[in-house]
Amino acid sequence: MTSSIDRERAQLRARAESIVFPKGFVFGAATSAYQFEGAHNEDGKGESIWDRFCRQPGAIIDKTTGDVACDHYHLWQEDIALMRDMGLDAYRFSIAWTRLLPEGHGSINQKGIAFYDRLIDGLLEAGITPFATLYHWDLPQALQDRGGWYNRETAQHFADYAEVAAAAFGDRVKSWTTLNEPWTFCWSGHASGEDAPGFKDGAKGGATAAHHALLAHGLAVPRIRETVPDASVGIVFDLNVVEPASDSPADKRAASHFEGAQNRWFLDAVFKGEYPQDMLELFADLLPEIKQEDNKIIAAPIDYLGVNIYRRSVIEEGDEWAPLNFARVQPEGIYSEVEYEIWPRCIYDILGYVHENYGPKEIFITENGVATKPETVSEDGRVWDDLRAKYYVDHLDYVVKAASEGVPVKGYFAWTLTDNFEWAYGYTTPFGITHVDFETQKRTIKFSGELYGSMARLSKTQSGND
Repeated sequence: MTSSIDRERAQLRARAESIVFPKGFVFGAATSAYQFEGAHNEDGKGESIWDRFCRQPGAIIDKTTGDVACDHYHLWQEDIALMRDMGLDAYRFSIAWTRLLPEGHGSINQKGIAFYDRLIDGLLEAGITPFATLYHWDLPQALQDRGGWYNRETAQHFADYAEVAAAAFGDRVKSWTTLNEPWTFCWSGHASGEDAPGFKDGAKGGATAAHHALLAHGLAVPRIRETVPDASVGIVFDLNVVEPASDSPADKRAASHFEGAQNRWFLDAVFKGEYPQDMLELFADLLPEIKQEDNKIIAAPIDYLGVNIYRRSVIEEGDEWAPLNFARVQPEGIYSEVEYEIWPRCIYDILGYVHENYGPKEIFITENGVATKPETVSEDGRVWDDLRAKYYVDHLDYVVKAASEGVPVKGYFAWTLTDNFEWAYGYTTPFGITHVDFETQKRTIKFSGELYGSMARLSKTQSGND
């Protein structure tokens, strides 16, 4: 007898398999080095700020680290096999700066180069396109000791590192991302202290780090292009659809401030060559030196924009991060384990917002996914993550709707390939489409991964992709 749960799963699968994706649409999965690789001190790798931060009492909710994580450094072949089994087209991974340059600059660690050589060659042999991210939050501790993102010199060191990576891998890697989510690593790392390096310097810390991070991006873009002339170069922003909690002037002002800090500060700088005037005025006494040439450097032309989207933000007046003075409102609804509202329309809204206001040539959804409680493998050998499976179908349905209306969205990367170390949440809030038993490192593709893989495979045979 078929149960109601079985019927719901069958209906969801049928719905997933009915979605027709644009021709050439890229299906991928994403990871980041610190969360995934492990081998934190092997083969000459240097210490990063996350290696240091995780050892601070109270920094990580379950007192864990990324020292081993998913042990991808040793199990990369298994992980490529997972992607191949799911029929994925692409893999978005980050390079650990400290594997290539243990001190952040200076001598190159050839064993670190060799690891990524093996990974990239393995991906290409499996027919999977590598998308490399240069910075996913793991700043070399040696550079942090010299001021980190508060020090303008870090931007130049980043550009030098970008050239090293491009020279090593650019013969095979053509898709390059400079920075992942500068809003989060600058503000959560320097304003609230939730993330590494753990500074609680408020808006001054967030704005200072953000300017130097954007400068690093702008300096790196031409270095990558000079080294890899046929490269496609972009940056990844974590963006929010922002709504005021009410029509009151105070809530509208708070929403504008929040949206200006998270979205427009970064998008205007890269696409318009200037920071938004209202935010410059708001941050007037908090900003680092912005030199005359900085805006032009930051606005170096890019080939694509990566968008990470997890939720909308409903904002009211509050006291967070003065002078932003906002508070987040949690409307009634369904929430993930990291308290993100599950609101599938947000992906459609953010794609339209970016396309209408900034007009990037290409857009990729570079992260989208949902956190749940830790799951277990059932007696039938399956992991039934129904919430996550539905999440992907709902969000991809909206991506296709945006594409049908002319938004140049070229692909989607699920966050994340496997359960991993989720920053301050440790291992308590898995996002993976593959389950990992962290005692044995055994991988099991979840229901969400099965469904995602079926969409990836079907997209290649649909009439639109013939």
